[in-house]
Amino acid sequence: MRFVRMIAGVLLLVVGIPALFAGGGLWLVTRHADPGGAFAARFETVRTPGHAVVITDLDRLLRQDAPFARTAQTRLRLDAHTTGGPAFVGLAPTAEVRGWLEAVPHATVRRVALARGPLPVRLDPAGPATDTPGAATAVTPLGRPFWVREGIGSLEWSADDLAGEPMSLVVMRPDGAADVAVELRAELRAGWTGPATWGLLTVGVLLVVCAALLLLRPLRPREVIFVVEPDQVPVLAGRLGVTSLSGLGPRQPDPTPPLPVRQLAPVGAGAAAPSRSAIGAARAATLADLDEPVRLPRPPEVRLSLAWPPADPDEPTARPVTVPPVGDPAG
Repeated sequence: MRFVRMIAGVLLLVVGIPALFAGGGLWLVTRHADPGGAFAARFETVRTPGHAVVITDLDRLLRQDAPFARTAQTRLRLDAHTTGGPAFVGLAPTAEVRGWLEAVPHATVRRVALARGPLPVRLDPAGPATDTPGAATAVTPLGRPFWVREGIGSLEWSADDLAGEPMSLVVMRPDGAADVAVELRAELRAGWTGPATWGLLTVGVLLVVCAALLLLRPLRPREVIFVVEPDQVPVLAGRLGVTSLSGLGPRQPDPTPPLPVRQLAPVGAGAAAPSRSAIGAARAATLADLDEPVRLPRPPEVRLSLAWPPADPDEPTARPVTVPPVGDPAG
């Protein structure tokens, strides 16, 4: 049982400590959100001599550079402004955007790096060059039927909008003119950060406390019972280093009841003396302390005569009488 408690405590620590660290990391991240609970980031100024800035596969870019933005209950918002005013932002299937901008000079986003300060954006030129004969001089995005979502100045979408076929994000001037310079600002709202933070912290604390209770629980002494043959008792006693196995277990109470204390009561009409034990008394102090009165032997009768001289001088003198001492059992 002790081994099982130790294994269970270690497993709880293995799960609880990472949960505490993950909850603490999320708590530190949520402190950087604005009062509305959104995380905002600015990008470097994006410039292209073409007519549009296109993210060819938005879901693939997020999966590569910002995977936390693809989770459920997450919404993204992109604000775009050019030198002439708010920019057009649209979301459409990649195949439709590729066919529409095939003959239009534009730039595609290759990489967005996460860094401190404004986020750098890496661009690759796409389509024909601006000075190529036959290149479009203006292409307006307004009124196109293939847009899934579109907006002027800002656009908001969720991870569910990117499910299914690949989607492209297009940023350009509303009139479709070339030489685009756009300022971008992204905003992310994740509804799962708060519950996940407190859930991980709570689970981590509970698991660590349970592990501490299992690992630090005091061990109870174990009772050892030996079952051996009678002829093996001396061998077992020698192995244990004792002379007898009777002293290993708890002491049993003595089955013999203790002898009652005998009390002596005073005899006679005098005042009652305090009782005392008769155990260890060598002899009674007085005759009143005896249970029964001592019977002394009666002396022989002696006839006295006051006549002098005696009438019979030849009569022998009576022998003296011996009185036994008090307390002699012979009396």
